[in-house]
Parts: sequence; C-alpha cells; structure tokens
Amino acid sequence: MKNKEMLARVSIVLVNTKTPANIGATARCMMNTGLSRLVLVNPPHDNNGDAFRLAAGAECILQQAQVFSSLAEAVTGQNLVIGTSRQKSKRRKNILLPHDMAMNVVPLLAHNDVAIIFGNEVTGLETRDIILCNELVTIPSAELFPSLNLSHAVMVVAYELFITASVDAGLSARKLARAEEIELFYGRLRDTLQSIGFFYEQDSIRMMHSLRQIFGRSRLDSRDVQILQGILSTFNRVRNSQT
Repeated sequence: MKNKEMLARVSIVLVNTKTPANIGATARCMMNTGLSRLVLVNPPHDNNGDAFRLAAGAECILQQAQVFSSLAEAVTGQNLVIGTSRQKSKRRKNILLPHDMAMNVVPLLAHNDVAIIFGNEVTGLETRDIILCNELVTIPSAELFPSLNLSHAVMVVAYELFITASVDAGLSARKLARAEEIELFYGRLRDTLQSIGFFYEQDSIRMMHSLRQIFGRSRLDSRDVQILQGILSTFNRVRNSQT
C-alpha cells in the first residue's frame, strides 16, 4: 500500500479552534506531510480570509474540509480516535508519545480510518471530548514554556506519521470497530452497571472513564463488540427473568 493511500485514511480534527489563521497554518502542515483530510468542529468565522492566507498553497485542504457541530458527529465512522493532551494524570493511562503513536497507527491504515483530535489553542480538549478518544498522544516540551502553537502540535504528529508511513512498518489485516459501535456498547454497559448498583450516579462518570481506558487499550474490533454486547444481552435477559 502506497504512502499516499495510507495517509489518506488519517483525519486531522480541530475542535473549537479560536483563530482562522491556525486552521490555515494547520492545512499547510498537513500538505507538507502528505495528509489531506481536515475536519473542523465549530470553526470560527473567517471574515478576513486569514485561513486561506496562512494556508499558502494548501488551499485545497481547506476547500475540502468537513465541518461538524460536535466531535461525536465528526468521528462517526472512524475506527480509531486519538486525542492530543498536554495534561497528565493518574486517570489518563492510554497516553503515547508521537513516535510510538505513529508506529502503532500506521500498520492499521490498510483497513482502518484514524482520527487525531486537537483542542483549541487555550484550553485544549475538554473532558467530554477526551471521553470519545480511544487513546491519547502527548508532545513533550520544555517545562518553562510547555505550550505549543496548534499548527506546531499538528506538525509534530503529522511528521511522525509521514516518516513512519515512508518506511515498511508492516500492515495489519485487522479492522477495528467504528466509533459509533463503541459508543453504543459503552452506553449499554453504563446503563447495565447502573441498574445493578455497580456505581452511584455521581460516580458513574469517573468509573466509566476508567472502563473506557481498559477497553480502549484492547482496540476492539466489531466481533469483540458483538461478543461484549451479547454478554450484556444475556445478563439482562437472565436478570429480568428472575425478577
């Protein structure tokens, strides 16, 4: 599979970007590294044409960009959703460095669509957006000045993907489950666990976040999800028959 065809399955998703100029600069970074699929979630109005001015030769990426009102809509159909985050905590475990992320992702591109999510320039991704991500990638930077410009962060990630796709990373025949399949499973799992008193309402968000990370590390395919859904169906059927 050619480098161009592989990278065509990667989407760069910008969420709630503050300035059109950063969208244009991101498009140029994508063009430099062979990426072409740009997705915008609630982008700002570009009244002065700053995005096209900063794109400087990558206008085609802006013209073909898809626009959505929510991240959930934007990642529909994706097989792997990777968020970017500068914040580390004990509750965030599926975190990779850009090089390691690229080495894990590129072999999947033969059969899977991958979305890499970037939050806005000030606050990054919100918790509700991170919840939708299977994994996270973080970019190390100097402690005295750790904040990266949005397009610079995109460039670091895109460069690692470009370089990794340029060599023989070995392709995987495995096709992962789509984002909407995973979300249906998580919703049903949450409802089932709540119905049996596994957690209280105020504890459900924290516990589900942990469960998402556990299943996220497994990179579930459609058959995996069907089996898990079958387990929940059987459990609920048996429980209902005994009440």
